[in-house]
Amino acid sequence: MPPALLRLPYDATLTRAGIEYAKRSLHYTYNRMRLGAGARLRKIVAGVAVELAFQRWLDTQGARYERLGATPFTAPDRYDLRLGGRRCDLKSFLVSDKAQISALRRDPTLLYAAEALVPEDQFHSDRLDEADVYVFGFLAGLETRGADALDRALRAEQPVYLLHVLERPEWRGGEAAWRSLGRLILKSDGPRPLRLEVGGQDAARAARAERLMLAPRARTVTAAEYYTLLYLHAAELPAGQIGVRSAALRQTQLIAPKDWVNIWVYGLEVFIAGWLTKAEFRERSRRLPRGAAVWQYPKTQTDNRAVAVAQLRPIGELAALVKRGAA
Repeated sequence: MPPALLRLPYDATLTRAGIEYAKRSLHYTYNRMRLGAGARLRKIVAGVAVELAFQRWLDTQGARYERLGATPFTAPDRYDLRLGGRRCDLKSFLVSDKAQISALRRDPTLLYAAEALVPEDQFHSDRLDEADVYVFGFLAGLETRGADALDRALRAEQPVYLLHVLERPEWRGGEAAWRSLGRLILKSDGPRPLRLEVGGQDAARAARAERLMLAPRARTVTAAEYYTLLYLHAAELPAGQIGVRSAALRQTQLIAPKDWVNIWVYGLEVFIAGWLTKAEFRERSRRLPRGAAVWQYPKTQTDNRAVAVAQLRPIGELAALVKRGAA
């Protein structure tokens, strides 16, 4: 019998929590799917949002769990929860096609046709024991995937969160090239003052962020020195080019208006589809090669192990086991 699906409400605090995590984790979360910066960041935002919604539900059920701490943004991604002594790896999937979202919200049982996926390299790692659990969640939500979609969101006065990610490795640091970038020099060619957030790391690899107001066509220098520059966040879409210079690198990065991505995820509803122990997932799963079509995606981006959602165990059962101390 298919598992009972859990429907959870969505609000903007879930997106905001995901954004704050995504900004720090971008360069240190394994990009197995080879996604572009915008798609990759929105995937992280969606994943954190689903995890937080799930935690809120556990609170309402009186099912105790341990937060193992958000994955340090300088470390690879790993499980974040412990339920009744078992480590829990929550796998989430963003459903962003409008027609698919409408159909799903009318009839959540459409999820029974979806696949619960675990990337094959993760499945074969030793990060989870056989008794640990996978939980599978889906977020019905919209995203802006290009300049036209961003323009429509801006004209409709929808919330946006604009980010530019620096791609060059010398700006991102690393074990082999850890050095100070110095105090960064920024300049906006736009006609109006621009609020900008600069995010990176200090000498001890701790997160560092500053909020600046860039006057038109004037140089602004950060108060602190940076060892990495991970991102720039603009409060509104810049009307002109932004330049950021590191005298230590003797380099200037130029950022055009088209180079900003919107990582705001317009979430509507969360669905928790079910769970399996790793041992059960091993027994029921099959290999799904990269590029295969599944209900939630027209094409998968990596090799996966897959189990049909209809074969999962209901999430209410897991919560009950945790409450009884049997999980």
